[in-house]
Amino acid sequence: MHIFTYGSLMFPEIWQRIVRGDYRSTPATAHGYVRYVLTDDTYPGMIVCPKAAVEGVLYLDVTAQDVAALDAFEGSEYRRALIDVVIKSEENVVACTYIFMEEERLSSLSWEPQAFQISRFIDAYCSDKLGG
Repeated sequence: MHIFTYGSLMFPEIWQRIVRGDYRSTPATAHGYVRYVLTDDTYPGMIVCPKAAVEGVLYLDVTAQDVAALDAFEGSEYRRALIDVVIKSEENVVACTYIFMEEERLSSLSWEPQAFQISRFIDAYCSDKLGG
């Protein structure tokens, strides 16, 4: 299964701490979604928003074992869902992503990858992960 990532999992330093496999990846865009900063944390939540789009990374052919590891990592705050994403060749691809379920925790600020504090996130959420 293909997995579209738009937040912490876009970063290899984090992705490789969660999954065991070595996967090809490509930039991708999810149209009809928006990504916001959480009011109380460092990672984002993505929700439906018809006139918006979110840039992210698409990991290809992720194994069921690693999807289960991603499900556990994302927890109950997120629901895995099938969406359409567009890759650089303008090809539409069906992928799974994690939709944020607690919209009341989202701020009105757009989450920007270049402002993400990777080290802080790893210390808080990944320090006990072995990685792949």
